[in-house]
Formats: sequence, C-alpha cells, structure tokens
Amino acid sequence: MKGMATKRALITGITGQDGSYLAELLLSKGYEVHGTVRRVALEVPEVRLARLQSVLDGIQLHAASLESYASVFQTVAEVKPTECYHLAAQSFVAYSFDDEFSTLNTNINGTHYLLSAIKAAAPACRFYFAGSSEMFGHADEVPQNEKTRFHPRSSYGISKVAGFELTRNYREAYGLFAVNGILFNHESPRRGHEFVTRKITTGVAKILAGKSRGLKLGNLDAKRDWGHAREYVEAMWLMLQQEQPDDYVIATGETHTVREFAEEAFKCVGLDYRDYVARDPELYRPAEVNILMGDASYAQRRLGWAHKVGFKELVHEMVAADCEALGVRAREASGLS
Repeated sequence: MKGMATKRALITGITGQDGSYLAELLLSKGYEVHGTVRRVALEVPEVRLARLQSVLDGIQLHAASLESYASVFQTVAEVKPTECYHLAAQSFVAYSFDDEFSTLNTNINGTHYLLSAIKAAAPACRFYFAGSSEMFGHADEVPQNEKTRFHPRSSYGISKVAGFELTRNYREAYGLFAVNGILFNHESPRRGHEFVTRKITTGVAKILAGKSRGLKLGNLDAKRDWGHAREYVEAMWLMLQQEQPDDYVIATGETHTVREFAEEAFKCVGLDYRDYVARDPELYRPAEVNILMGDASYAQRRLGWAHKVGFKELVHEMVAADCEALGVRAREASGLS
C-alpha cells in the first residue's frame, strides 16, 4: 500500500535451517530483511551461506557476535528492526553435554544481550524467541502444552528455559512485545547433518550411492514430534502479527520413534533398515528424553496455524533431496512421484 513503511526484520541465525526459510517467507511478504552472521561466514560464503544462496541478493547481512553486547547493540541500533527473530543458538543437544559452559554462556547471554539492546535502541520492535520442546524434557504430561511444567534434561534445554523466562520478563517488566515460540522438532532437507533425522536420510543416500555400508544410531525408541521447518517459520511470523504478545506451542501432535523414521527413510529406496542400522550405546544421551509430543491447539485457535506436511511426506522429501545431492536416482528406486 502506498505510504506504508516497509517492515524491517532482523534474524539472528539466518544461515540456519529456520533462518533461511524465514528469510524467504519475509521477503515474499515485502520485508526488508537483515541477518546477523559470524564474520567467518562472510569469509567463506559458499559454505556458511549455502542455505541462503537463493536470497543473498535480497537480504543484508551484518557481522556480529552474540557473545558481545557491544556488537549486538551496534547491530540493533543500526538496523532499527520492527521485528526481531532470535533463532541463533548452540542447538545440537548432544554437543551441549560435551560443552555445557559455552552452550549456557552463548545461549543465555546472547538472548539477554539482544533483549537489552532492543529495549534500549528499538523498544517498539516485536521480538520472537526460539524456544524448544527440549525445555519440557522429562515432562509430567503427554502431550505438552503452554501450561506444562519445564523439566529440561540437558544444558541446551536449560539455556532455552532461561531464554524463555528472560523473554517473558522483558515483556512483563518493560512492556516489550516479546513472544516465546515453543517449537517441537522440525526438519527439512536443510537440517544440519549432525541431527539424527538428517544423519538417517544422508546415510540412506550414501548407502544407495555405494559410499557407505551402514549407519550407527543411538536410542531407536526415543519418540519425537516431527514437523516441517518451512511451516514452522510461518507460525513464528504469525506470532508477531497478533494484537498482544503471548507464548505458543507449535507441533503436529503426533509422535514417531527414531526407528520409525529410519524404517520409512530406507523404505523410500526399497531397503530394509534392519540390514543397515546398528545401535551404538556411545550415541545415547547421559539423560535421555524419551517422549516429546506437543499440543498446538492454542496456536490453532489464536493464530489459525496448523501443520499440513505429514510424517511420511517429510521423510520422503529429505531422502529425495539427499539422494539427488549424491546423484542417486532416489525417485526411481523408491517409486516416489
């Protein structure tokens, strides 16, 4: 509309799975999109910015460190965003057991610095914090909703609970439009290779291409609520378009085991997972989270959001993409159309 100011979004973690999908969504809605990246990303763009290749010409990147308040404040003051999506974090749960200190420092301080900078330099900015189902951990109830008590089982989950409370406190104490999105597991062909879903789908592609003979996995009985990242970033955007800030669980309401994911992924190419998957006790977490399943009925009522991509469709999309990347004709092998 003529005379309307362009919305300006700042995305931390823009180079990741969610950040890249969100950048595409916001550009399609006419936003001016800014993102923070580590300086090394600008030095090795072909690797670090791979997920952003299709939108690089339409976004503005800023070298910034979430470990430095001065750096965060300078970026916020320069961009003066109308919306900020805080997605950056050390987000690999297994790694958080290996280095608890950096996980806690980076995730908690980074969130605190960003909230403080927005309060000081862009107080009208609407703020989204990327919470996680890992905050529920050893949950008292299944499914989990916005009222479920947090019981995190990793330093990553603990850091996300701290970020959640910081976000809520800035909302209640300072009047910031600050929301928490408690997103359950969401995957896509852009998922990092260290995550079990992508480990499985790339493993299938490598086996099919003759580059690998098997795949080692940890707890095959762990249950997760898996959705598609492309749909979950739309929920993030919807949260910041409401009249009042609130907190929302985003999930499919279905669970599947890691075993089911592996079985479906191998089935995509006509193989039996039992012939290739070996259980490795070394890959178990010190404190396991056995079942996470979300109840997104509040988000459905308030935001009008609901997932559309089903479990099998998600697995098939990921396997097909990884096979294509290795030059394997997955669609012929699996009968996918």
